[in-house]
Amino acid sequence: MSITTFRTEEIAIDTTIAPARGTEAGRDAAPLTAATAAPSITVPRELVHRTQLCEVLLTDWSRTDDSHFTVAGRWMLDHRMFTNIQGRHDPLIAAETFRQAAILLAHAEFNVPLEHHFLMWDLSVEVSPEGLYTGDDTTAVEIEMSCHDVTWRRGSASSIRYTAVFRRDGQIVATASGTCTCASPAVYRRLRGERLDTPVRPLPLVAPTAPQNVGRTSPMDVVLAPTDDPHSWILRADTRHPVLFDHEVDHIPGMVLLEAARQAMVAELGQNAFLQAMNSEFKRYVELDTPCFLEVDRIAAAEGLEAVRVTGRQGEDVVFAADVTAVRVPAV
Repeated sequence: MSITTFRTEEIAIDTTIAPARGTEAGRDAAPLTAATAAPSITVPRELVHRTQLCEVLLTDWSRTDDSHFTVAGRWMLDHRMFTNIQGRHDPLIAAETFRQAAILLAHAEFNVPLEHHFLMWDLSVEVSPEGLYTGDDTTAVEIEMSCHDVTWRRGSASSIRYTAVFRRDGQIVATASGTCTCASPAVYRRLRGERLDTPVRPLPLVAPTAPQNVGRTSPMDVVLAPTDDPHSWILRADTRHPVLFDHEVDHIPGMVLLEAARQAMVAELGQNAFLQAMNSEFKRYVELDTPCFLEVDRIAAAEGLEAVRVTGRQGEDVVFAADVTAVRVPAV
């Protein structure tokens, strides 16, 4: 089962904002844009499942046809988590932008109610390091989103496959894809069972790996703790983190796992290894109250690239896996 579930019932929802528009099949929808829906420069944060407005990376969207949309985004220079890496934007900001765009379109174009949960089964992202250079101001990006294999249940989408192309000044700088299902509160309760009835007690925090060894500058942003094996780590989940745990959850969010995979890659390959691509698969919920161990193995890669496979385990179960490809890039 997927572990990237984004809970909306814990977000203060402004009931003056229509949660979704359009007909049963999403046709003839009147897009709810930033200009018409909210007095801010972003889309309403409820539509991307963020509680902090500063974490909203999208500014607008428009429909091309029933399955193709254009989403406008912005990548800030001073983001709390997606910081400058060797003069470039953090590649994982593309993954988070894609995640937000997928949720936005599900609500605004495919009639998915705000109280539904999103379960991401897989997420892949590939970037052009040259296209991620940072300028002197916020970077505007345009995301061409295609929606495939849409299934419907009672007038709203229950499953969607997304692919995305990111452009900056007309040039392709990243691509992404992923599949999600949308579960009603009743279905989610059946999936999670008694864990929703018992307060979640996260594991006590252990000392993090040295930030410089995993490509971070602050210990608070480190999601790995060392073990006796240099190729194995304990997942370190600080539920007080303002970005990775933007709102209360009953399991480890998917973006925490992607960050853990990236940090494990840096620990294995060295600090100048720049993430070029990540193909991840979410197999089960990663629980907050059970140790999760991450193992890293080197795998074959194309000429000029290096790659690792990161595998997450809780007990005997594989809960997460990601193949991460890196390239050596000079600072700009």
